[in-house]
Amino acid sequence: MHTSIKWLQKLVLAGAALCVLGNHPAHAQKVVLQGFWWDYWNSNYPNGWANYIAQLAPRLKAMGVDAVWLPPSIKNGNQGNGYSPFDHYDLGDKYQKGFVGTRLGTKDELLRAVAILHANGIEVVQDIVLNHVDGAGSQSGAGGQDPAAWEDYSTSKYKNFRYASYTKPASAEDAANYLARNGRFPKNWQNFNPNPGNNSTSGDWNAVYFGPDVSYYSGSYGQSSNASFNPAQASDYMRNNMRNWLVWYKKQVGFDGVRLDAVKHFPDFAMEDFLYNLQSNAGWASGGATMYAVGEWVGSSGQMDGWVSNVQNRAGTFDFSLRNGIYNIVSGGGNFDIGSLPGYQQGTRVVLINGQYVHRTVPFVNNHDTYRPTTDATGNITGWNTGSELAPHIDSGDGRISAAYAAALALDGSPQIFFEDLFNVSTTGKRFSHQPTSTTDLPTHSDIENLIWCHQNLRFKDGAYKVRWQAADHLVIERSTKAIIGINDNWSAWQNSTVSTDFAPGTVLKDYSGANGTATVTVSSSQTVSINTPPCNGTAAGGRRGYSVWAPTGIGTNYVRAAMATTQEWELADDLGDSHASSLKQGGQLPAASTAYRTAGRIYSASGKTVSYNLFPTDATRSLTVELVNGSGTILTSKTGIGNLTGTYTPTAAGWITLRAKNASTANPAQRAFVKVTYTAPTAVVGSMTARGGTTVTDVASEATLTDALHVYPNPTAANRIDVVVESVGQRTATLRLYDLTGRLLHQQTARLYPGTNELRLSVETLPAGVYQLSSPELNRSSKVIVR
Repeated sequence: MHTSIKWLQKLVLAGAALCVLGNHPAHAQKVVLQGFWWDYWNSNYPNGWANYIAQLAPRLKAMGVDAVWLPPSIKNGNQGNGYSPFDHYDLGDKYQKGFVGTRLGTKDELLRAVAILHANGIEVVQDIVLNHVDGAGSQSGAGGQDPAAWEDYSTSKYKNFRYASYTKPASAEDAANYLARNGRFPKNWQNFNPNPGNNSTSGDWNAVYFGPDVSYYSGSYGQSSNASFNPAQASDYMRNNMRNWLVWYKKQVGFDGVRLDAVKHFPDFAMEDFLYNLQSNAGWASGGATMYAVGEWVGSSGQMDGWVSNVQNRAGTFDFSLRNGIYNIVSGGGNFDIGSLPGYQQGTRVVLINGQYVHRTVPFVNNHDTYRPTTDATGNITGWNTGSELAPHIDSGDGRISAAYAAALALDGSPQIFFEDLFNVSTTGKRFSHQPTSTTDLPTHSDIENLIWCHQNLRFKDGAYKVRWQAADHLVIERSTKAIIGINDNWSAWQNSTVSTDFAPGTVLKDYSGANGTATVTVSSSQTVSINTPPCNGTAAGGRRGYSVWAPTGIGTNYVRAAMATTQEWELADDLGDSHASSLKQGGQLPAASTAYRTAGRIYSASGKTVSYNLFPTDATRSLTVELVNGSGTILTSKTGIGNLTGTYTPTAAGWITLRAKNASTANPAQRAFVKVTYTAPTAVVGSMTARGGTTVTDVASEATLTDALHVYPNPTAANRIDVVVESVGQRTATLRLYDLTGRLLHQQTARLYPGTNELRLSVETLPAGVYQLSSPELNRSSKVIVR
């Protein structure tokens, strides 16, 4: 046990308190659950994580979760976890790279998950990657390389990005077909660093860390040297097109906030532009000035504060400075001065918006970048892949993690909860096989669930933040007249401190953590109260570890977020969607001289809840028809007319409804159109989860039953970056071995494979140019590797 800070104890008892905002309560925006871990997978929902989250939603509502952070949901070239974006306008509806769905599933399933979360009162925070793209080329990589590209010594000049569309599907996988594809937002080598407008690969904004590195400078534009679809580009090409995509993305998906990946790796001026447009210039989808937005900047408090200032306070940051202190709680083994923790917080934490103080900073304990365990075949943790962690992990099973989360939820900010810290997938043997609805197969860590309950039902966010006690083993924070939180990092000794409080004299407080059993304390006539906090060894009542939460008696579960409707908008255009037989066959503009239908998309609507729909033409002089159709093809409702069309329909059963439109006359020319729908989903899926099958949608789940395969992509590849795509028929461990042509083993690496497509990167030293052989004995597959 450490010696207390005597002078500060006396100061606190004299009635002084540290309060960042005086007497103004600073409202935390959200308690956000990161709804995935790094290599998230569940065999019951193969390449269908959106379905998994939809099933989990009612449990999250019962816990009081405000929002769920979803992983990146655009098409990756290898059906990976989302952080290698390929086609921004493919949300799992196009047949590209040999498959349709993303790791989250099809576009229909993604939109359904958003609507079901909303129906449970839970907002959606979309993860967005803006600093790079990856995977140029067809399924085999053909056409992806531009021989005229400037060398970045990382991507082997694979910088031709062409995308399938309604008029140009992926009808073959050769270079000619790929380079003729005309999907929206094609990209050329000049859009990436280095280029004539920005001849640099140094510094955070220009270095090629993860793939073709996006350049947002105005002069970074030009044409491909070998693509047949090769439209001219203009100044600010990437910035203008990324802005347009973000607005489209928000309208299409209907998400409520954004998590912004690796923001230090592209210019602040571009980020501020994008945030302004998402918040204030997205029409009906504008998120408003208080829209949840948080950037991932790994650095010092001053660096994070600088970025927040540079983006005009439109977003906050994950508080990596505070996280250093939180890590010290656990790693210090009781030797950390927990009273010093508030001083670790970044400086720019709160913004005054429209007369309301709003937290922008995000305290956190773990996330997918700090928590990289190695696991056995069942998913139980066997060790740690520390080399790939952005910051050292905090083990979800460590006894001091409860104290760490108590601090994260009590201090300034909008706390983020990591999936593996709330749910136990580390020791159950069912990481990959549980049902999210099962509390037995997917149990919670009870301390973390209790802390969320306390934060929400005791209304931490409505109370001004005041530090009431700072000692080496005891930190006491009051959320003024809402709750008093004690945090103790001592392993075996209780901590008891008498602190000042804003609660009125005579107020009776109980410990809602349960650590003090049924004991209560009463606020004295001088407005002081004794706070008793248990040690971290779990010997307190209820097994609580390292925290107590005191609030007036008689408070029950009262935090209930109302159901939310969902609004989503589809654009019917020839450069969007896909007409391939294996795709969802959505998109395409209304064709000239034809009354053929074009399918916008599908919604999953609740019974008895009104659906409001609109069609917005680009040519308001022509008669058009918009229809809602059920699964058997029966028209449920329709509107025909000139100009904007509006209608309503109330389903009598929950389920899928298809949205489609057509010209009402064969005399009409072709035109683009927009279909917008506002609806309420059920709070849970009714009947089968699958959104795949039928006459218009290939059963993507069956694609997970591919034969084993091993590909190097791109091939030829960089000398120090060999990316491998492995298709596996089941869950297993595989060994990858790299040989030179003499048969000498140069590198061996073991990988955990999951059913379907797996993306891997070989951790090799720089190789001389030449031909190599990659093989896997478990898969009985091999592939040549060409290094140039």
